Amino acid sequence: MHLHAAPGLPLAQRTAVRDQLFPVHPLPVGDLDDVRRVVPVNDRADARRSRASIIDAAVDLLSTDPECRIESIAAAAGVTRQTVYAHFSSREQLLAAVLQRVTENAVAALDAIDLETGSATDALLRLLDVSARNPARHRPLFRMLGDLPAPPDGDRRSHAPVTGRLERLIVRGQRAGEFDSRLSAYWLATAVVQLGHAAGDEVDAGRMGREEAVLALRVTVLRLLVEPVAQAAW
Repeated sequence: MHLHAAPGLPLAQRTAVRDQLFPVHPLPVGDLDDVRRVVPVNDRADARRSRASIIDAAVDLLSTDPECRIESIAAAAGVTRQTVYAHFSSREQLLAAVLQRVTENAVAALDAIDLETGSATDALLRLLDVSARNPARHRPLFRMLGDLPAPPDGDRRSHAPVTGRLERLIVRGQRAGEFDSRLSAYWLATAVVQLGHAAGDEVDAGRMGREEAVLALRVTVLRLLVEPVAQAAW
């Protein structure tokens, strides 16, 4: 029976006939959930890849040209300028993401050398060697990030992952009697970070060569941390 063959049927009867001829089979609840998830998950994956590409391009370009324009970063990332602003509403937000990426890379490098193995002094020297290998091309980026306005604890937050690992290493050395325990580990860790910045600044200014700065940093940090009695045995 076809609906058009019975034009005189009341609406309710025609609806009943339609339902018999063309039954509707609703999806189970679980299937509906799967359908709802497919597009958002794919969209989120694309967004994550796009965001990561933008940050990668920003790290590379800003390291050589701190005044690099958003359009150049977008082109290097293979996206449009509008896409960049869809992820980062301002240049400051993008720079914050760049700082986070650089910090994550530094933390990964520290984790790779296993600061829990061997004596605290040996681990400290490994840490300083890894820090010295930080690519010189990133220094303009670091200087630019350091010049940005930040909240009072902004610099502390950005260094927290690195300083935290260094502080735990210093505590281990203090407990083992390798490092001077008269000062707090946090103070000593902060001092070591600032000495690292000073060594980089001297190289950038041309007052010291890279190897000279690395040696000066090692000697100064050891004099800062190592117990006076142990220093006499050097």
